[in-house]
Amino acid sequence: MELWNKLEEVERTYNEVESRMAVPGVASNPAEMQTLGKKHVELEPIITAFNEYKRISREIDESRQILSSETDEDMRAMAKEEMSSLEEMLPSLERAIHVLLLPKDQDDDKNVVIEIRGGTGGEEAALFAADLFRMYTRFAERENWRVEILDANETGIGGYKEIVFRIEATGAFSRLKYESGVHRVQRVPVTEAGGRVHTSAATVAVLPEAEDVDVDIRPDDLKIDTYRSGGAGGQHVNMTDSAVRITHLPTGIVVTCQDERSQIKNRAKAMQFLRTKLYDVELRKRQDAMAAERKGQVGSGDRSERIRTYNFPQNRITDHRIGLTLHRLDQVMEGDLHEIIEALTLADQAEKMKHFAA
Repeated sequence: MELWNKLEEVERTYNEVESRMAVPGVASNPAEMQTLGKKHVELEPIITAFNEYKRISREIDESRQILSSETDEDMRAMAKEEMSSLEEMLPSLERAIHVLLLPKDQDDDKNVVIEIRGGTGGEEAALFAADLFRMYTRFAERENWRVEILDANETGIGGYKEIVFRIEATGAFSRLKYESGVHRVQRVPVTEAGGRVHTSAATVAVLPEAEDVDVDIRPDDLKIDTYRSGGAGGQHVNMTDSAVRITHLPTGIVVTCQDERSQIKNRAKAMQFLRTKLYDVELRKRQDAMAAERKGQVGSGDRSERIRTYNFPQNRITDHRIGLTLHRLDQVMEGDLHEIIEALTLADQAEKMKHFAA
């Protein structure tokens, strides 16, 4: 049985990891212990499911033996009922195991940096960008995640031409990676006197935050400028050259940060953002090299793709990738993204399982 063989292979690896962790010399090597510990945590849910799978399979076999040898009708009826109940549990457990065995995205556990930009629609698009930012921060609050603004370009009436922010939480990327793309809004703008519904758009890019080991940046490749911060940050932001702009000369990527009063803190944040942007460039190259596989993955589509429509007059939100429509847009805008994220995750897993089984 192919599934059983795969699970036995995982079990052997799991036992090897546990044995290695018990070696006295390994315990004194923090780097190796960290690697082994991470592997142990990754494999443990699979082993737990496999043990349950073995238990159910063993009890089904025991029920079969009773049916083949027992003559007492009451005992046979009990064994038959027990076997039927156990057999009903197997398909859902097998599906869960298949999902656990899927190759894991190496970035799933990382923090994220999200860029939201107002697109077509002028001031209304900037207001919608602000609404999206609020939606994601509300979602983060529900999850008890930490949000930190890196840079923002505000408009006069509360919108954002662009806003960049960081969410710190283990697994944040695994939950939010499906948000990248074009988000379209249909509503009556506050600037519209005639009450007509307009269509505007904003783009969202969700980037896994790079770690120091992910990207090597040469100091000679950087051009660093400082300037006085602007925008609605209070008077203090305009009194010193605290804002930082970093240009990565080989790629032309420019990042800015003006959220902190301290130039040192802004520089550190800008460097982290640059590292994330460069890491994203490498990820895009890898994804382009796997274009055929990428077509079957919900979470790695083109960021120019229109992924979702927010229709305010009808309180309707539609995700076009999976054909999901909900008539509770008001709740979604307050951060209740759980049903959408769950549906996208399941759709992505289903597509990956097709490729995994092929």
